[in-house]
Amino acid sequence: MSRTLQVGLVEDDPIQAKIIGTMIGNAGMDCLHYATEFDFRRRMGPESIDLLVLDWNLPGVSGLELLRELRQSNATLPVIFLTGNDQEADIVTGLQAGADDYIVKPARAAELVARIQSAMRRAAPLSNAQAIEDADPFGFDIERRRLTLRGEQVELTDREFDLLVFLFQRRGKVVSRETLLSQVWRVGPNVATRSIDTYVSRLRKRLGLQGDSEWRLEGIYQHGYRLVRSNGEDPAETLPSEAG
Repeated sequence: MSRTLQVGLVEDDPIQAKIIGTMIGNAGMDCLHYATEFDFRRRMGPESIDLLVLDWNLPGVSGLELLRELRQSNATLPVIFLTGNDQEADIVTGLQAGADDYIVKPARAAELVARIQSAMRRAAPLSNAQAIEDADPFGFDIERRRLTLRGEQVELTDREFDLLVFLFQRRGKVVSRETLLSQVWRVGPNVATRSIDTYVSRLRKRLGLQGDSEWRLEGIYQHGYRLVRSNGEDPAETLPSEAG
């Protein structure tokens, strides 16, 4: 018998907490409610959760601050922001801080449950994923979700790691934003794609995937992205618009 998924919820509004908790419970998951960030910190030791649903606007320490602190000690716990903050700048900031997903209130039951399930799929070990070889100076341990660069471990969020693995497994090929949304983000093609650009930008800067580096992560206008080896050893897929 499979274990019931334990979902933590940090929400200071008791009415919202009851509504969200009911949505989670009706989907066959257990919801552990924390009314404040202090309550969350106090109970996180004895209580083990599989995923955290987090409000931004909390009394005292904000949800954003709590997420940043959490990521320093726990890089793998899936975290979904569920907040009334609907500005693009807030969404980008939340994702850059390490959130795996971002939902604007009011929550819709089916969407919330689907996004929780999607986040859990992404967090699962990629034991069946294709091994990545001949990727110097990078080294991949897919089962343990670890990346090294010239022998030094690089800390990535789960989504950053999944995105990088997906691109390396398709090196030389143009990968559309729609494909990334479907296969890495696991959402439909109608979702805004700006978060993909944000993650790509972060990978370029952190891993040096630009300029004269060994690997380049190229943006292909109106199509998506292509990861190529700078020395040309791997053939790069050419689009008609690039053929000259």
